Parts: sequence; C-alpha cells; structure tokens
Amino acid sequence: MEAPLPEELSAAPRPTLSRRALVRTGGLIAGAALTPSLVRAVTRQVDSTSALADPTRVPGVASDSLGTRSAFETPRLSPVGVTGGSSWTPHHLLHGTITPADLHFQRHHNGIPVIDPARHTLTIHGLVERPLEFTLEELRRFPSVTRTYFIECSGNGGRAWNNPKPDMSPQVVEGLTSNSEWTGVAMSTLLRAVGVKSSASWVVAEGSDAAVMARSVPMSKMLDDALVVYAQNGEALRPGNGYPIRLLLPGFEGNMSVKWLRRLEVVDQPLMSREETSKYTDPLPGGKARQFSFVMDVKSLITSPSYPGQLAEKGWHAVRGIAWSGRGRITRVDVSTDGGRSWHEATLPNGALPLAHTRFEHLWQWDGRATRLLSRAFDESGAVQPTADEYRRARGNAPGYHYSAIRAWDVAADGTVTFGGG
Repeated sequence: MEAPLPEELSAAPRPTLSRRALVRTGGLIAGAALTPSLVRAVTRQVDSTSALADPTRVPGVASDSLGTRSAFETPRLSPVGVTGGSSWTPHHLLHGTITPADLHFQRHHNGIPVIDPARHTLTIHGLVERPLEFTLEELRRFPSVTRTYFIECSGNGGRAWNNPKPDMSPQVVEGLTSNSEWTGVAMSTLLRAVGVKSSASWVVAEGSDAAVMARSVPMSKMLDDALVVYAQNGEALRPGNGYPIRLLLPGFEGNMSVKWLRRLEVVDQPLMSREETSKYTDPLPGGKARQFSFVMDVKSLITSPSYPGQLAEKGWHAVRGIAWSGRGRITRVDVSTDGGRSWHEATLPNGALPLAHTRFEHLWQWDGRATRLLSRAFDESGAVQPTADEYRRARGNAPGYHYSAIRAWDVAADGTVTFGGG
C-alpha cells in the first residue's frame, strides 16, 4: 500500500484553473476530476498566479541560447540614451565585488562606435625601433593576463557633492565606478615587441570613437601594470565598454583607460590634448590647479541601508558597502552608526585585492531612533578617506574631479533611508 503524503504536502493548495483557462481548453475538463495527469496536460493554460504559488506543480520554461535574469530582478544602468555623458552602475542592487558587464558604468564623449573586429587594428609607433600594427587575432596570440581591477570616472561623486538631494541612491551618488575581471595582454609585452627608444617617456593612447579620445600616459605606468584588454568577466568586451579592445590603467582615472583603442604613439612629452587641458584638471583653492592627477583616491560607499530602502523593524541589520583605492589595497573600513561620534571596524568578508573593489560589512543593532550612517576607508599607502570639511579645505568648494569625501545616509525613526550628503 502506498504511504500517505506528509501532512504538509497533502495540505498544499492545488493549482486552480480560471474560467479563461477552461475556455481556452474547450471546456474539456469541466466537471472532471483534477488528477495530476490532467493538471500536467493543461499546465500551459494555468494562470501565472498559480505557477507563482507553487512552481513545483508547473513545468518550467525551456532554456534559451542566452541566460537571462529573473523577471523579479531588474537592475539597470541609468540614464539611457546617452551619447555625451554617463550611465551609472546600480550598486545598491548588486552583491559581491564583480560588476556584471552589462551593468558596468559608461562614460561617452560621442556615442558608442560600431567596430568590426576583423578590420580593427592597434598601431604602435613613434619612438620605437619597429613600428607594428596588430590585429585582434594577433593580440590574442600573446601570453594572456587576467586581473581584477576597478575603473572609476574621475567625475564620480561630483553630482552628489555639488547638488545633494535626499532621494539620491548609491547609483547616483557613486555610480561611476565598476569592478571587473579583465583579460588581455600586458602593455609591457607589446612595448618590448616594438622596441621602445631610450628617449621615450610618455605614450599617447587614442580611441576609435567619434570624439577621437586621446590621453597621455607616463611610460612608467605602461611598463608597470597597464593592459590592452579584449575580455571582461569571461566574455568579449561589450561595445559600451570598449569592444573590441581598450587600454586598462589600474588605479588611474577612468578616461585614461581609452576605449576602442586604435593607436599608441610613443613620445617624449605629453600631448596636452583637449582632455588634458580644458578638461580633467583639478582647480584648487588660491587659483592653482592640479594637472595629470591620475591616481584615484581612497573611497568607500555604504550600499545598504541606502535610498530607496527602508528598515522594516528594529533589531540587527547588516551595514554593507564597497571600498576602493587607486593607491593599492584597502586595509580597513570603519563604520559609524551614530553620525560619526563613534566608529567600529567593519569586516572584509572576502579580503582585499589591490586596485579592486572590496566588500565591507558591519552588524548593527538598530534601536528604532533616527540616526546617520557613515563609512571611511583606509588603504595600504596610509591614506584615509577625508570628511567633507577636510576635503573642502584641501580641494576647494566645487571640485570637478576626484571627489572622495565620506558619504552619509540618514535613517528616520520609521526606517526610511535617505542620502545625507557628504
């Protein structure tokens, strides 16, 4: 005799058929016993609400040639339709440290070019012994290097500094940084192939977009850890991220990691291009300005709790976020749950890679009172993320680039969370 079903299974609600489903099946099952075989026969006609109530009683959909996200998960870059501006990564909707390639932030100066990889080449010339032109296939024949690095636009954080609003999410506040696993060929390998002359001290990198983006890079950086990459997170670069190849300069401001790379000219002085004179310089108090301020400063960002989230009840909550620095490895992150009166060292659950996003976490017992959440990061160079006042004294009131001060999130007594500035 067949054993009876456990009570919790026998009591499970059975799928129900709507009148519309009965009509679609020609009324053939009207009045019939709802047997398991009959349920399977009309599965596709069952209302979606029934499938959601008990997916074990409804066959799943067939696989496709590309995996897709669940319909319940809807992270998106924002804004869209950009040809001269930026789209930001939704940090508050992500987990871990790796940014999905399709959610990597984008900064464009004149749209995304459409490039045939079979026709694209990289030319290296100038102060070299052997000027060479490489196809994508030839670049792939060199020994490959795979590294995890962040890229950050030097303008990241400026919007929330210059015009802070309570309804700013982490995507708007610091959405112009992303972290990926990159694969390509070491720049030092290519420079050895062409034979750099002793008089060379800079390399001009130029892209294939309509803006013909060009930046000057110190030779020391090119010989250190620079890469020419063709893959991101295990797949070919996506068009918005530089397909088919881009330069990658770990820790340097993002616009220098020139996308759609087509030319590298070895020279003995910087180009002083449009992007190095009228843009990407840092005004300082007293009428001075920083130029060639390549390295990104130490930073952190709480991604949860944050706007538009809400704490449902008093009790224990995890304060989570990311930290990063262009000077190397994150060594410590502190979290304050009382507006900066006291600080607690957060844990780094997965450790810290150099020049990469690092996850931090601090368990906090919320007592139901309004408060302010803060985080500050430390890196291996000894740098500490400054307060807004400290940053203002050093860099002035309206920096265009390299904003790095501590950010705040305000928690109200009803649990709502809003951006608190900084």
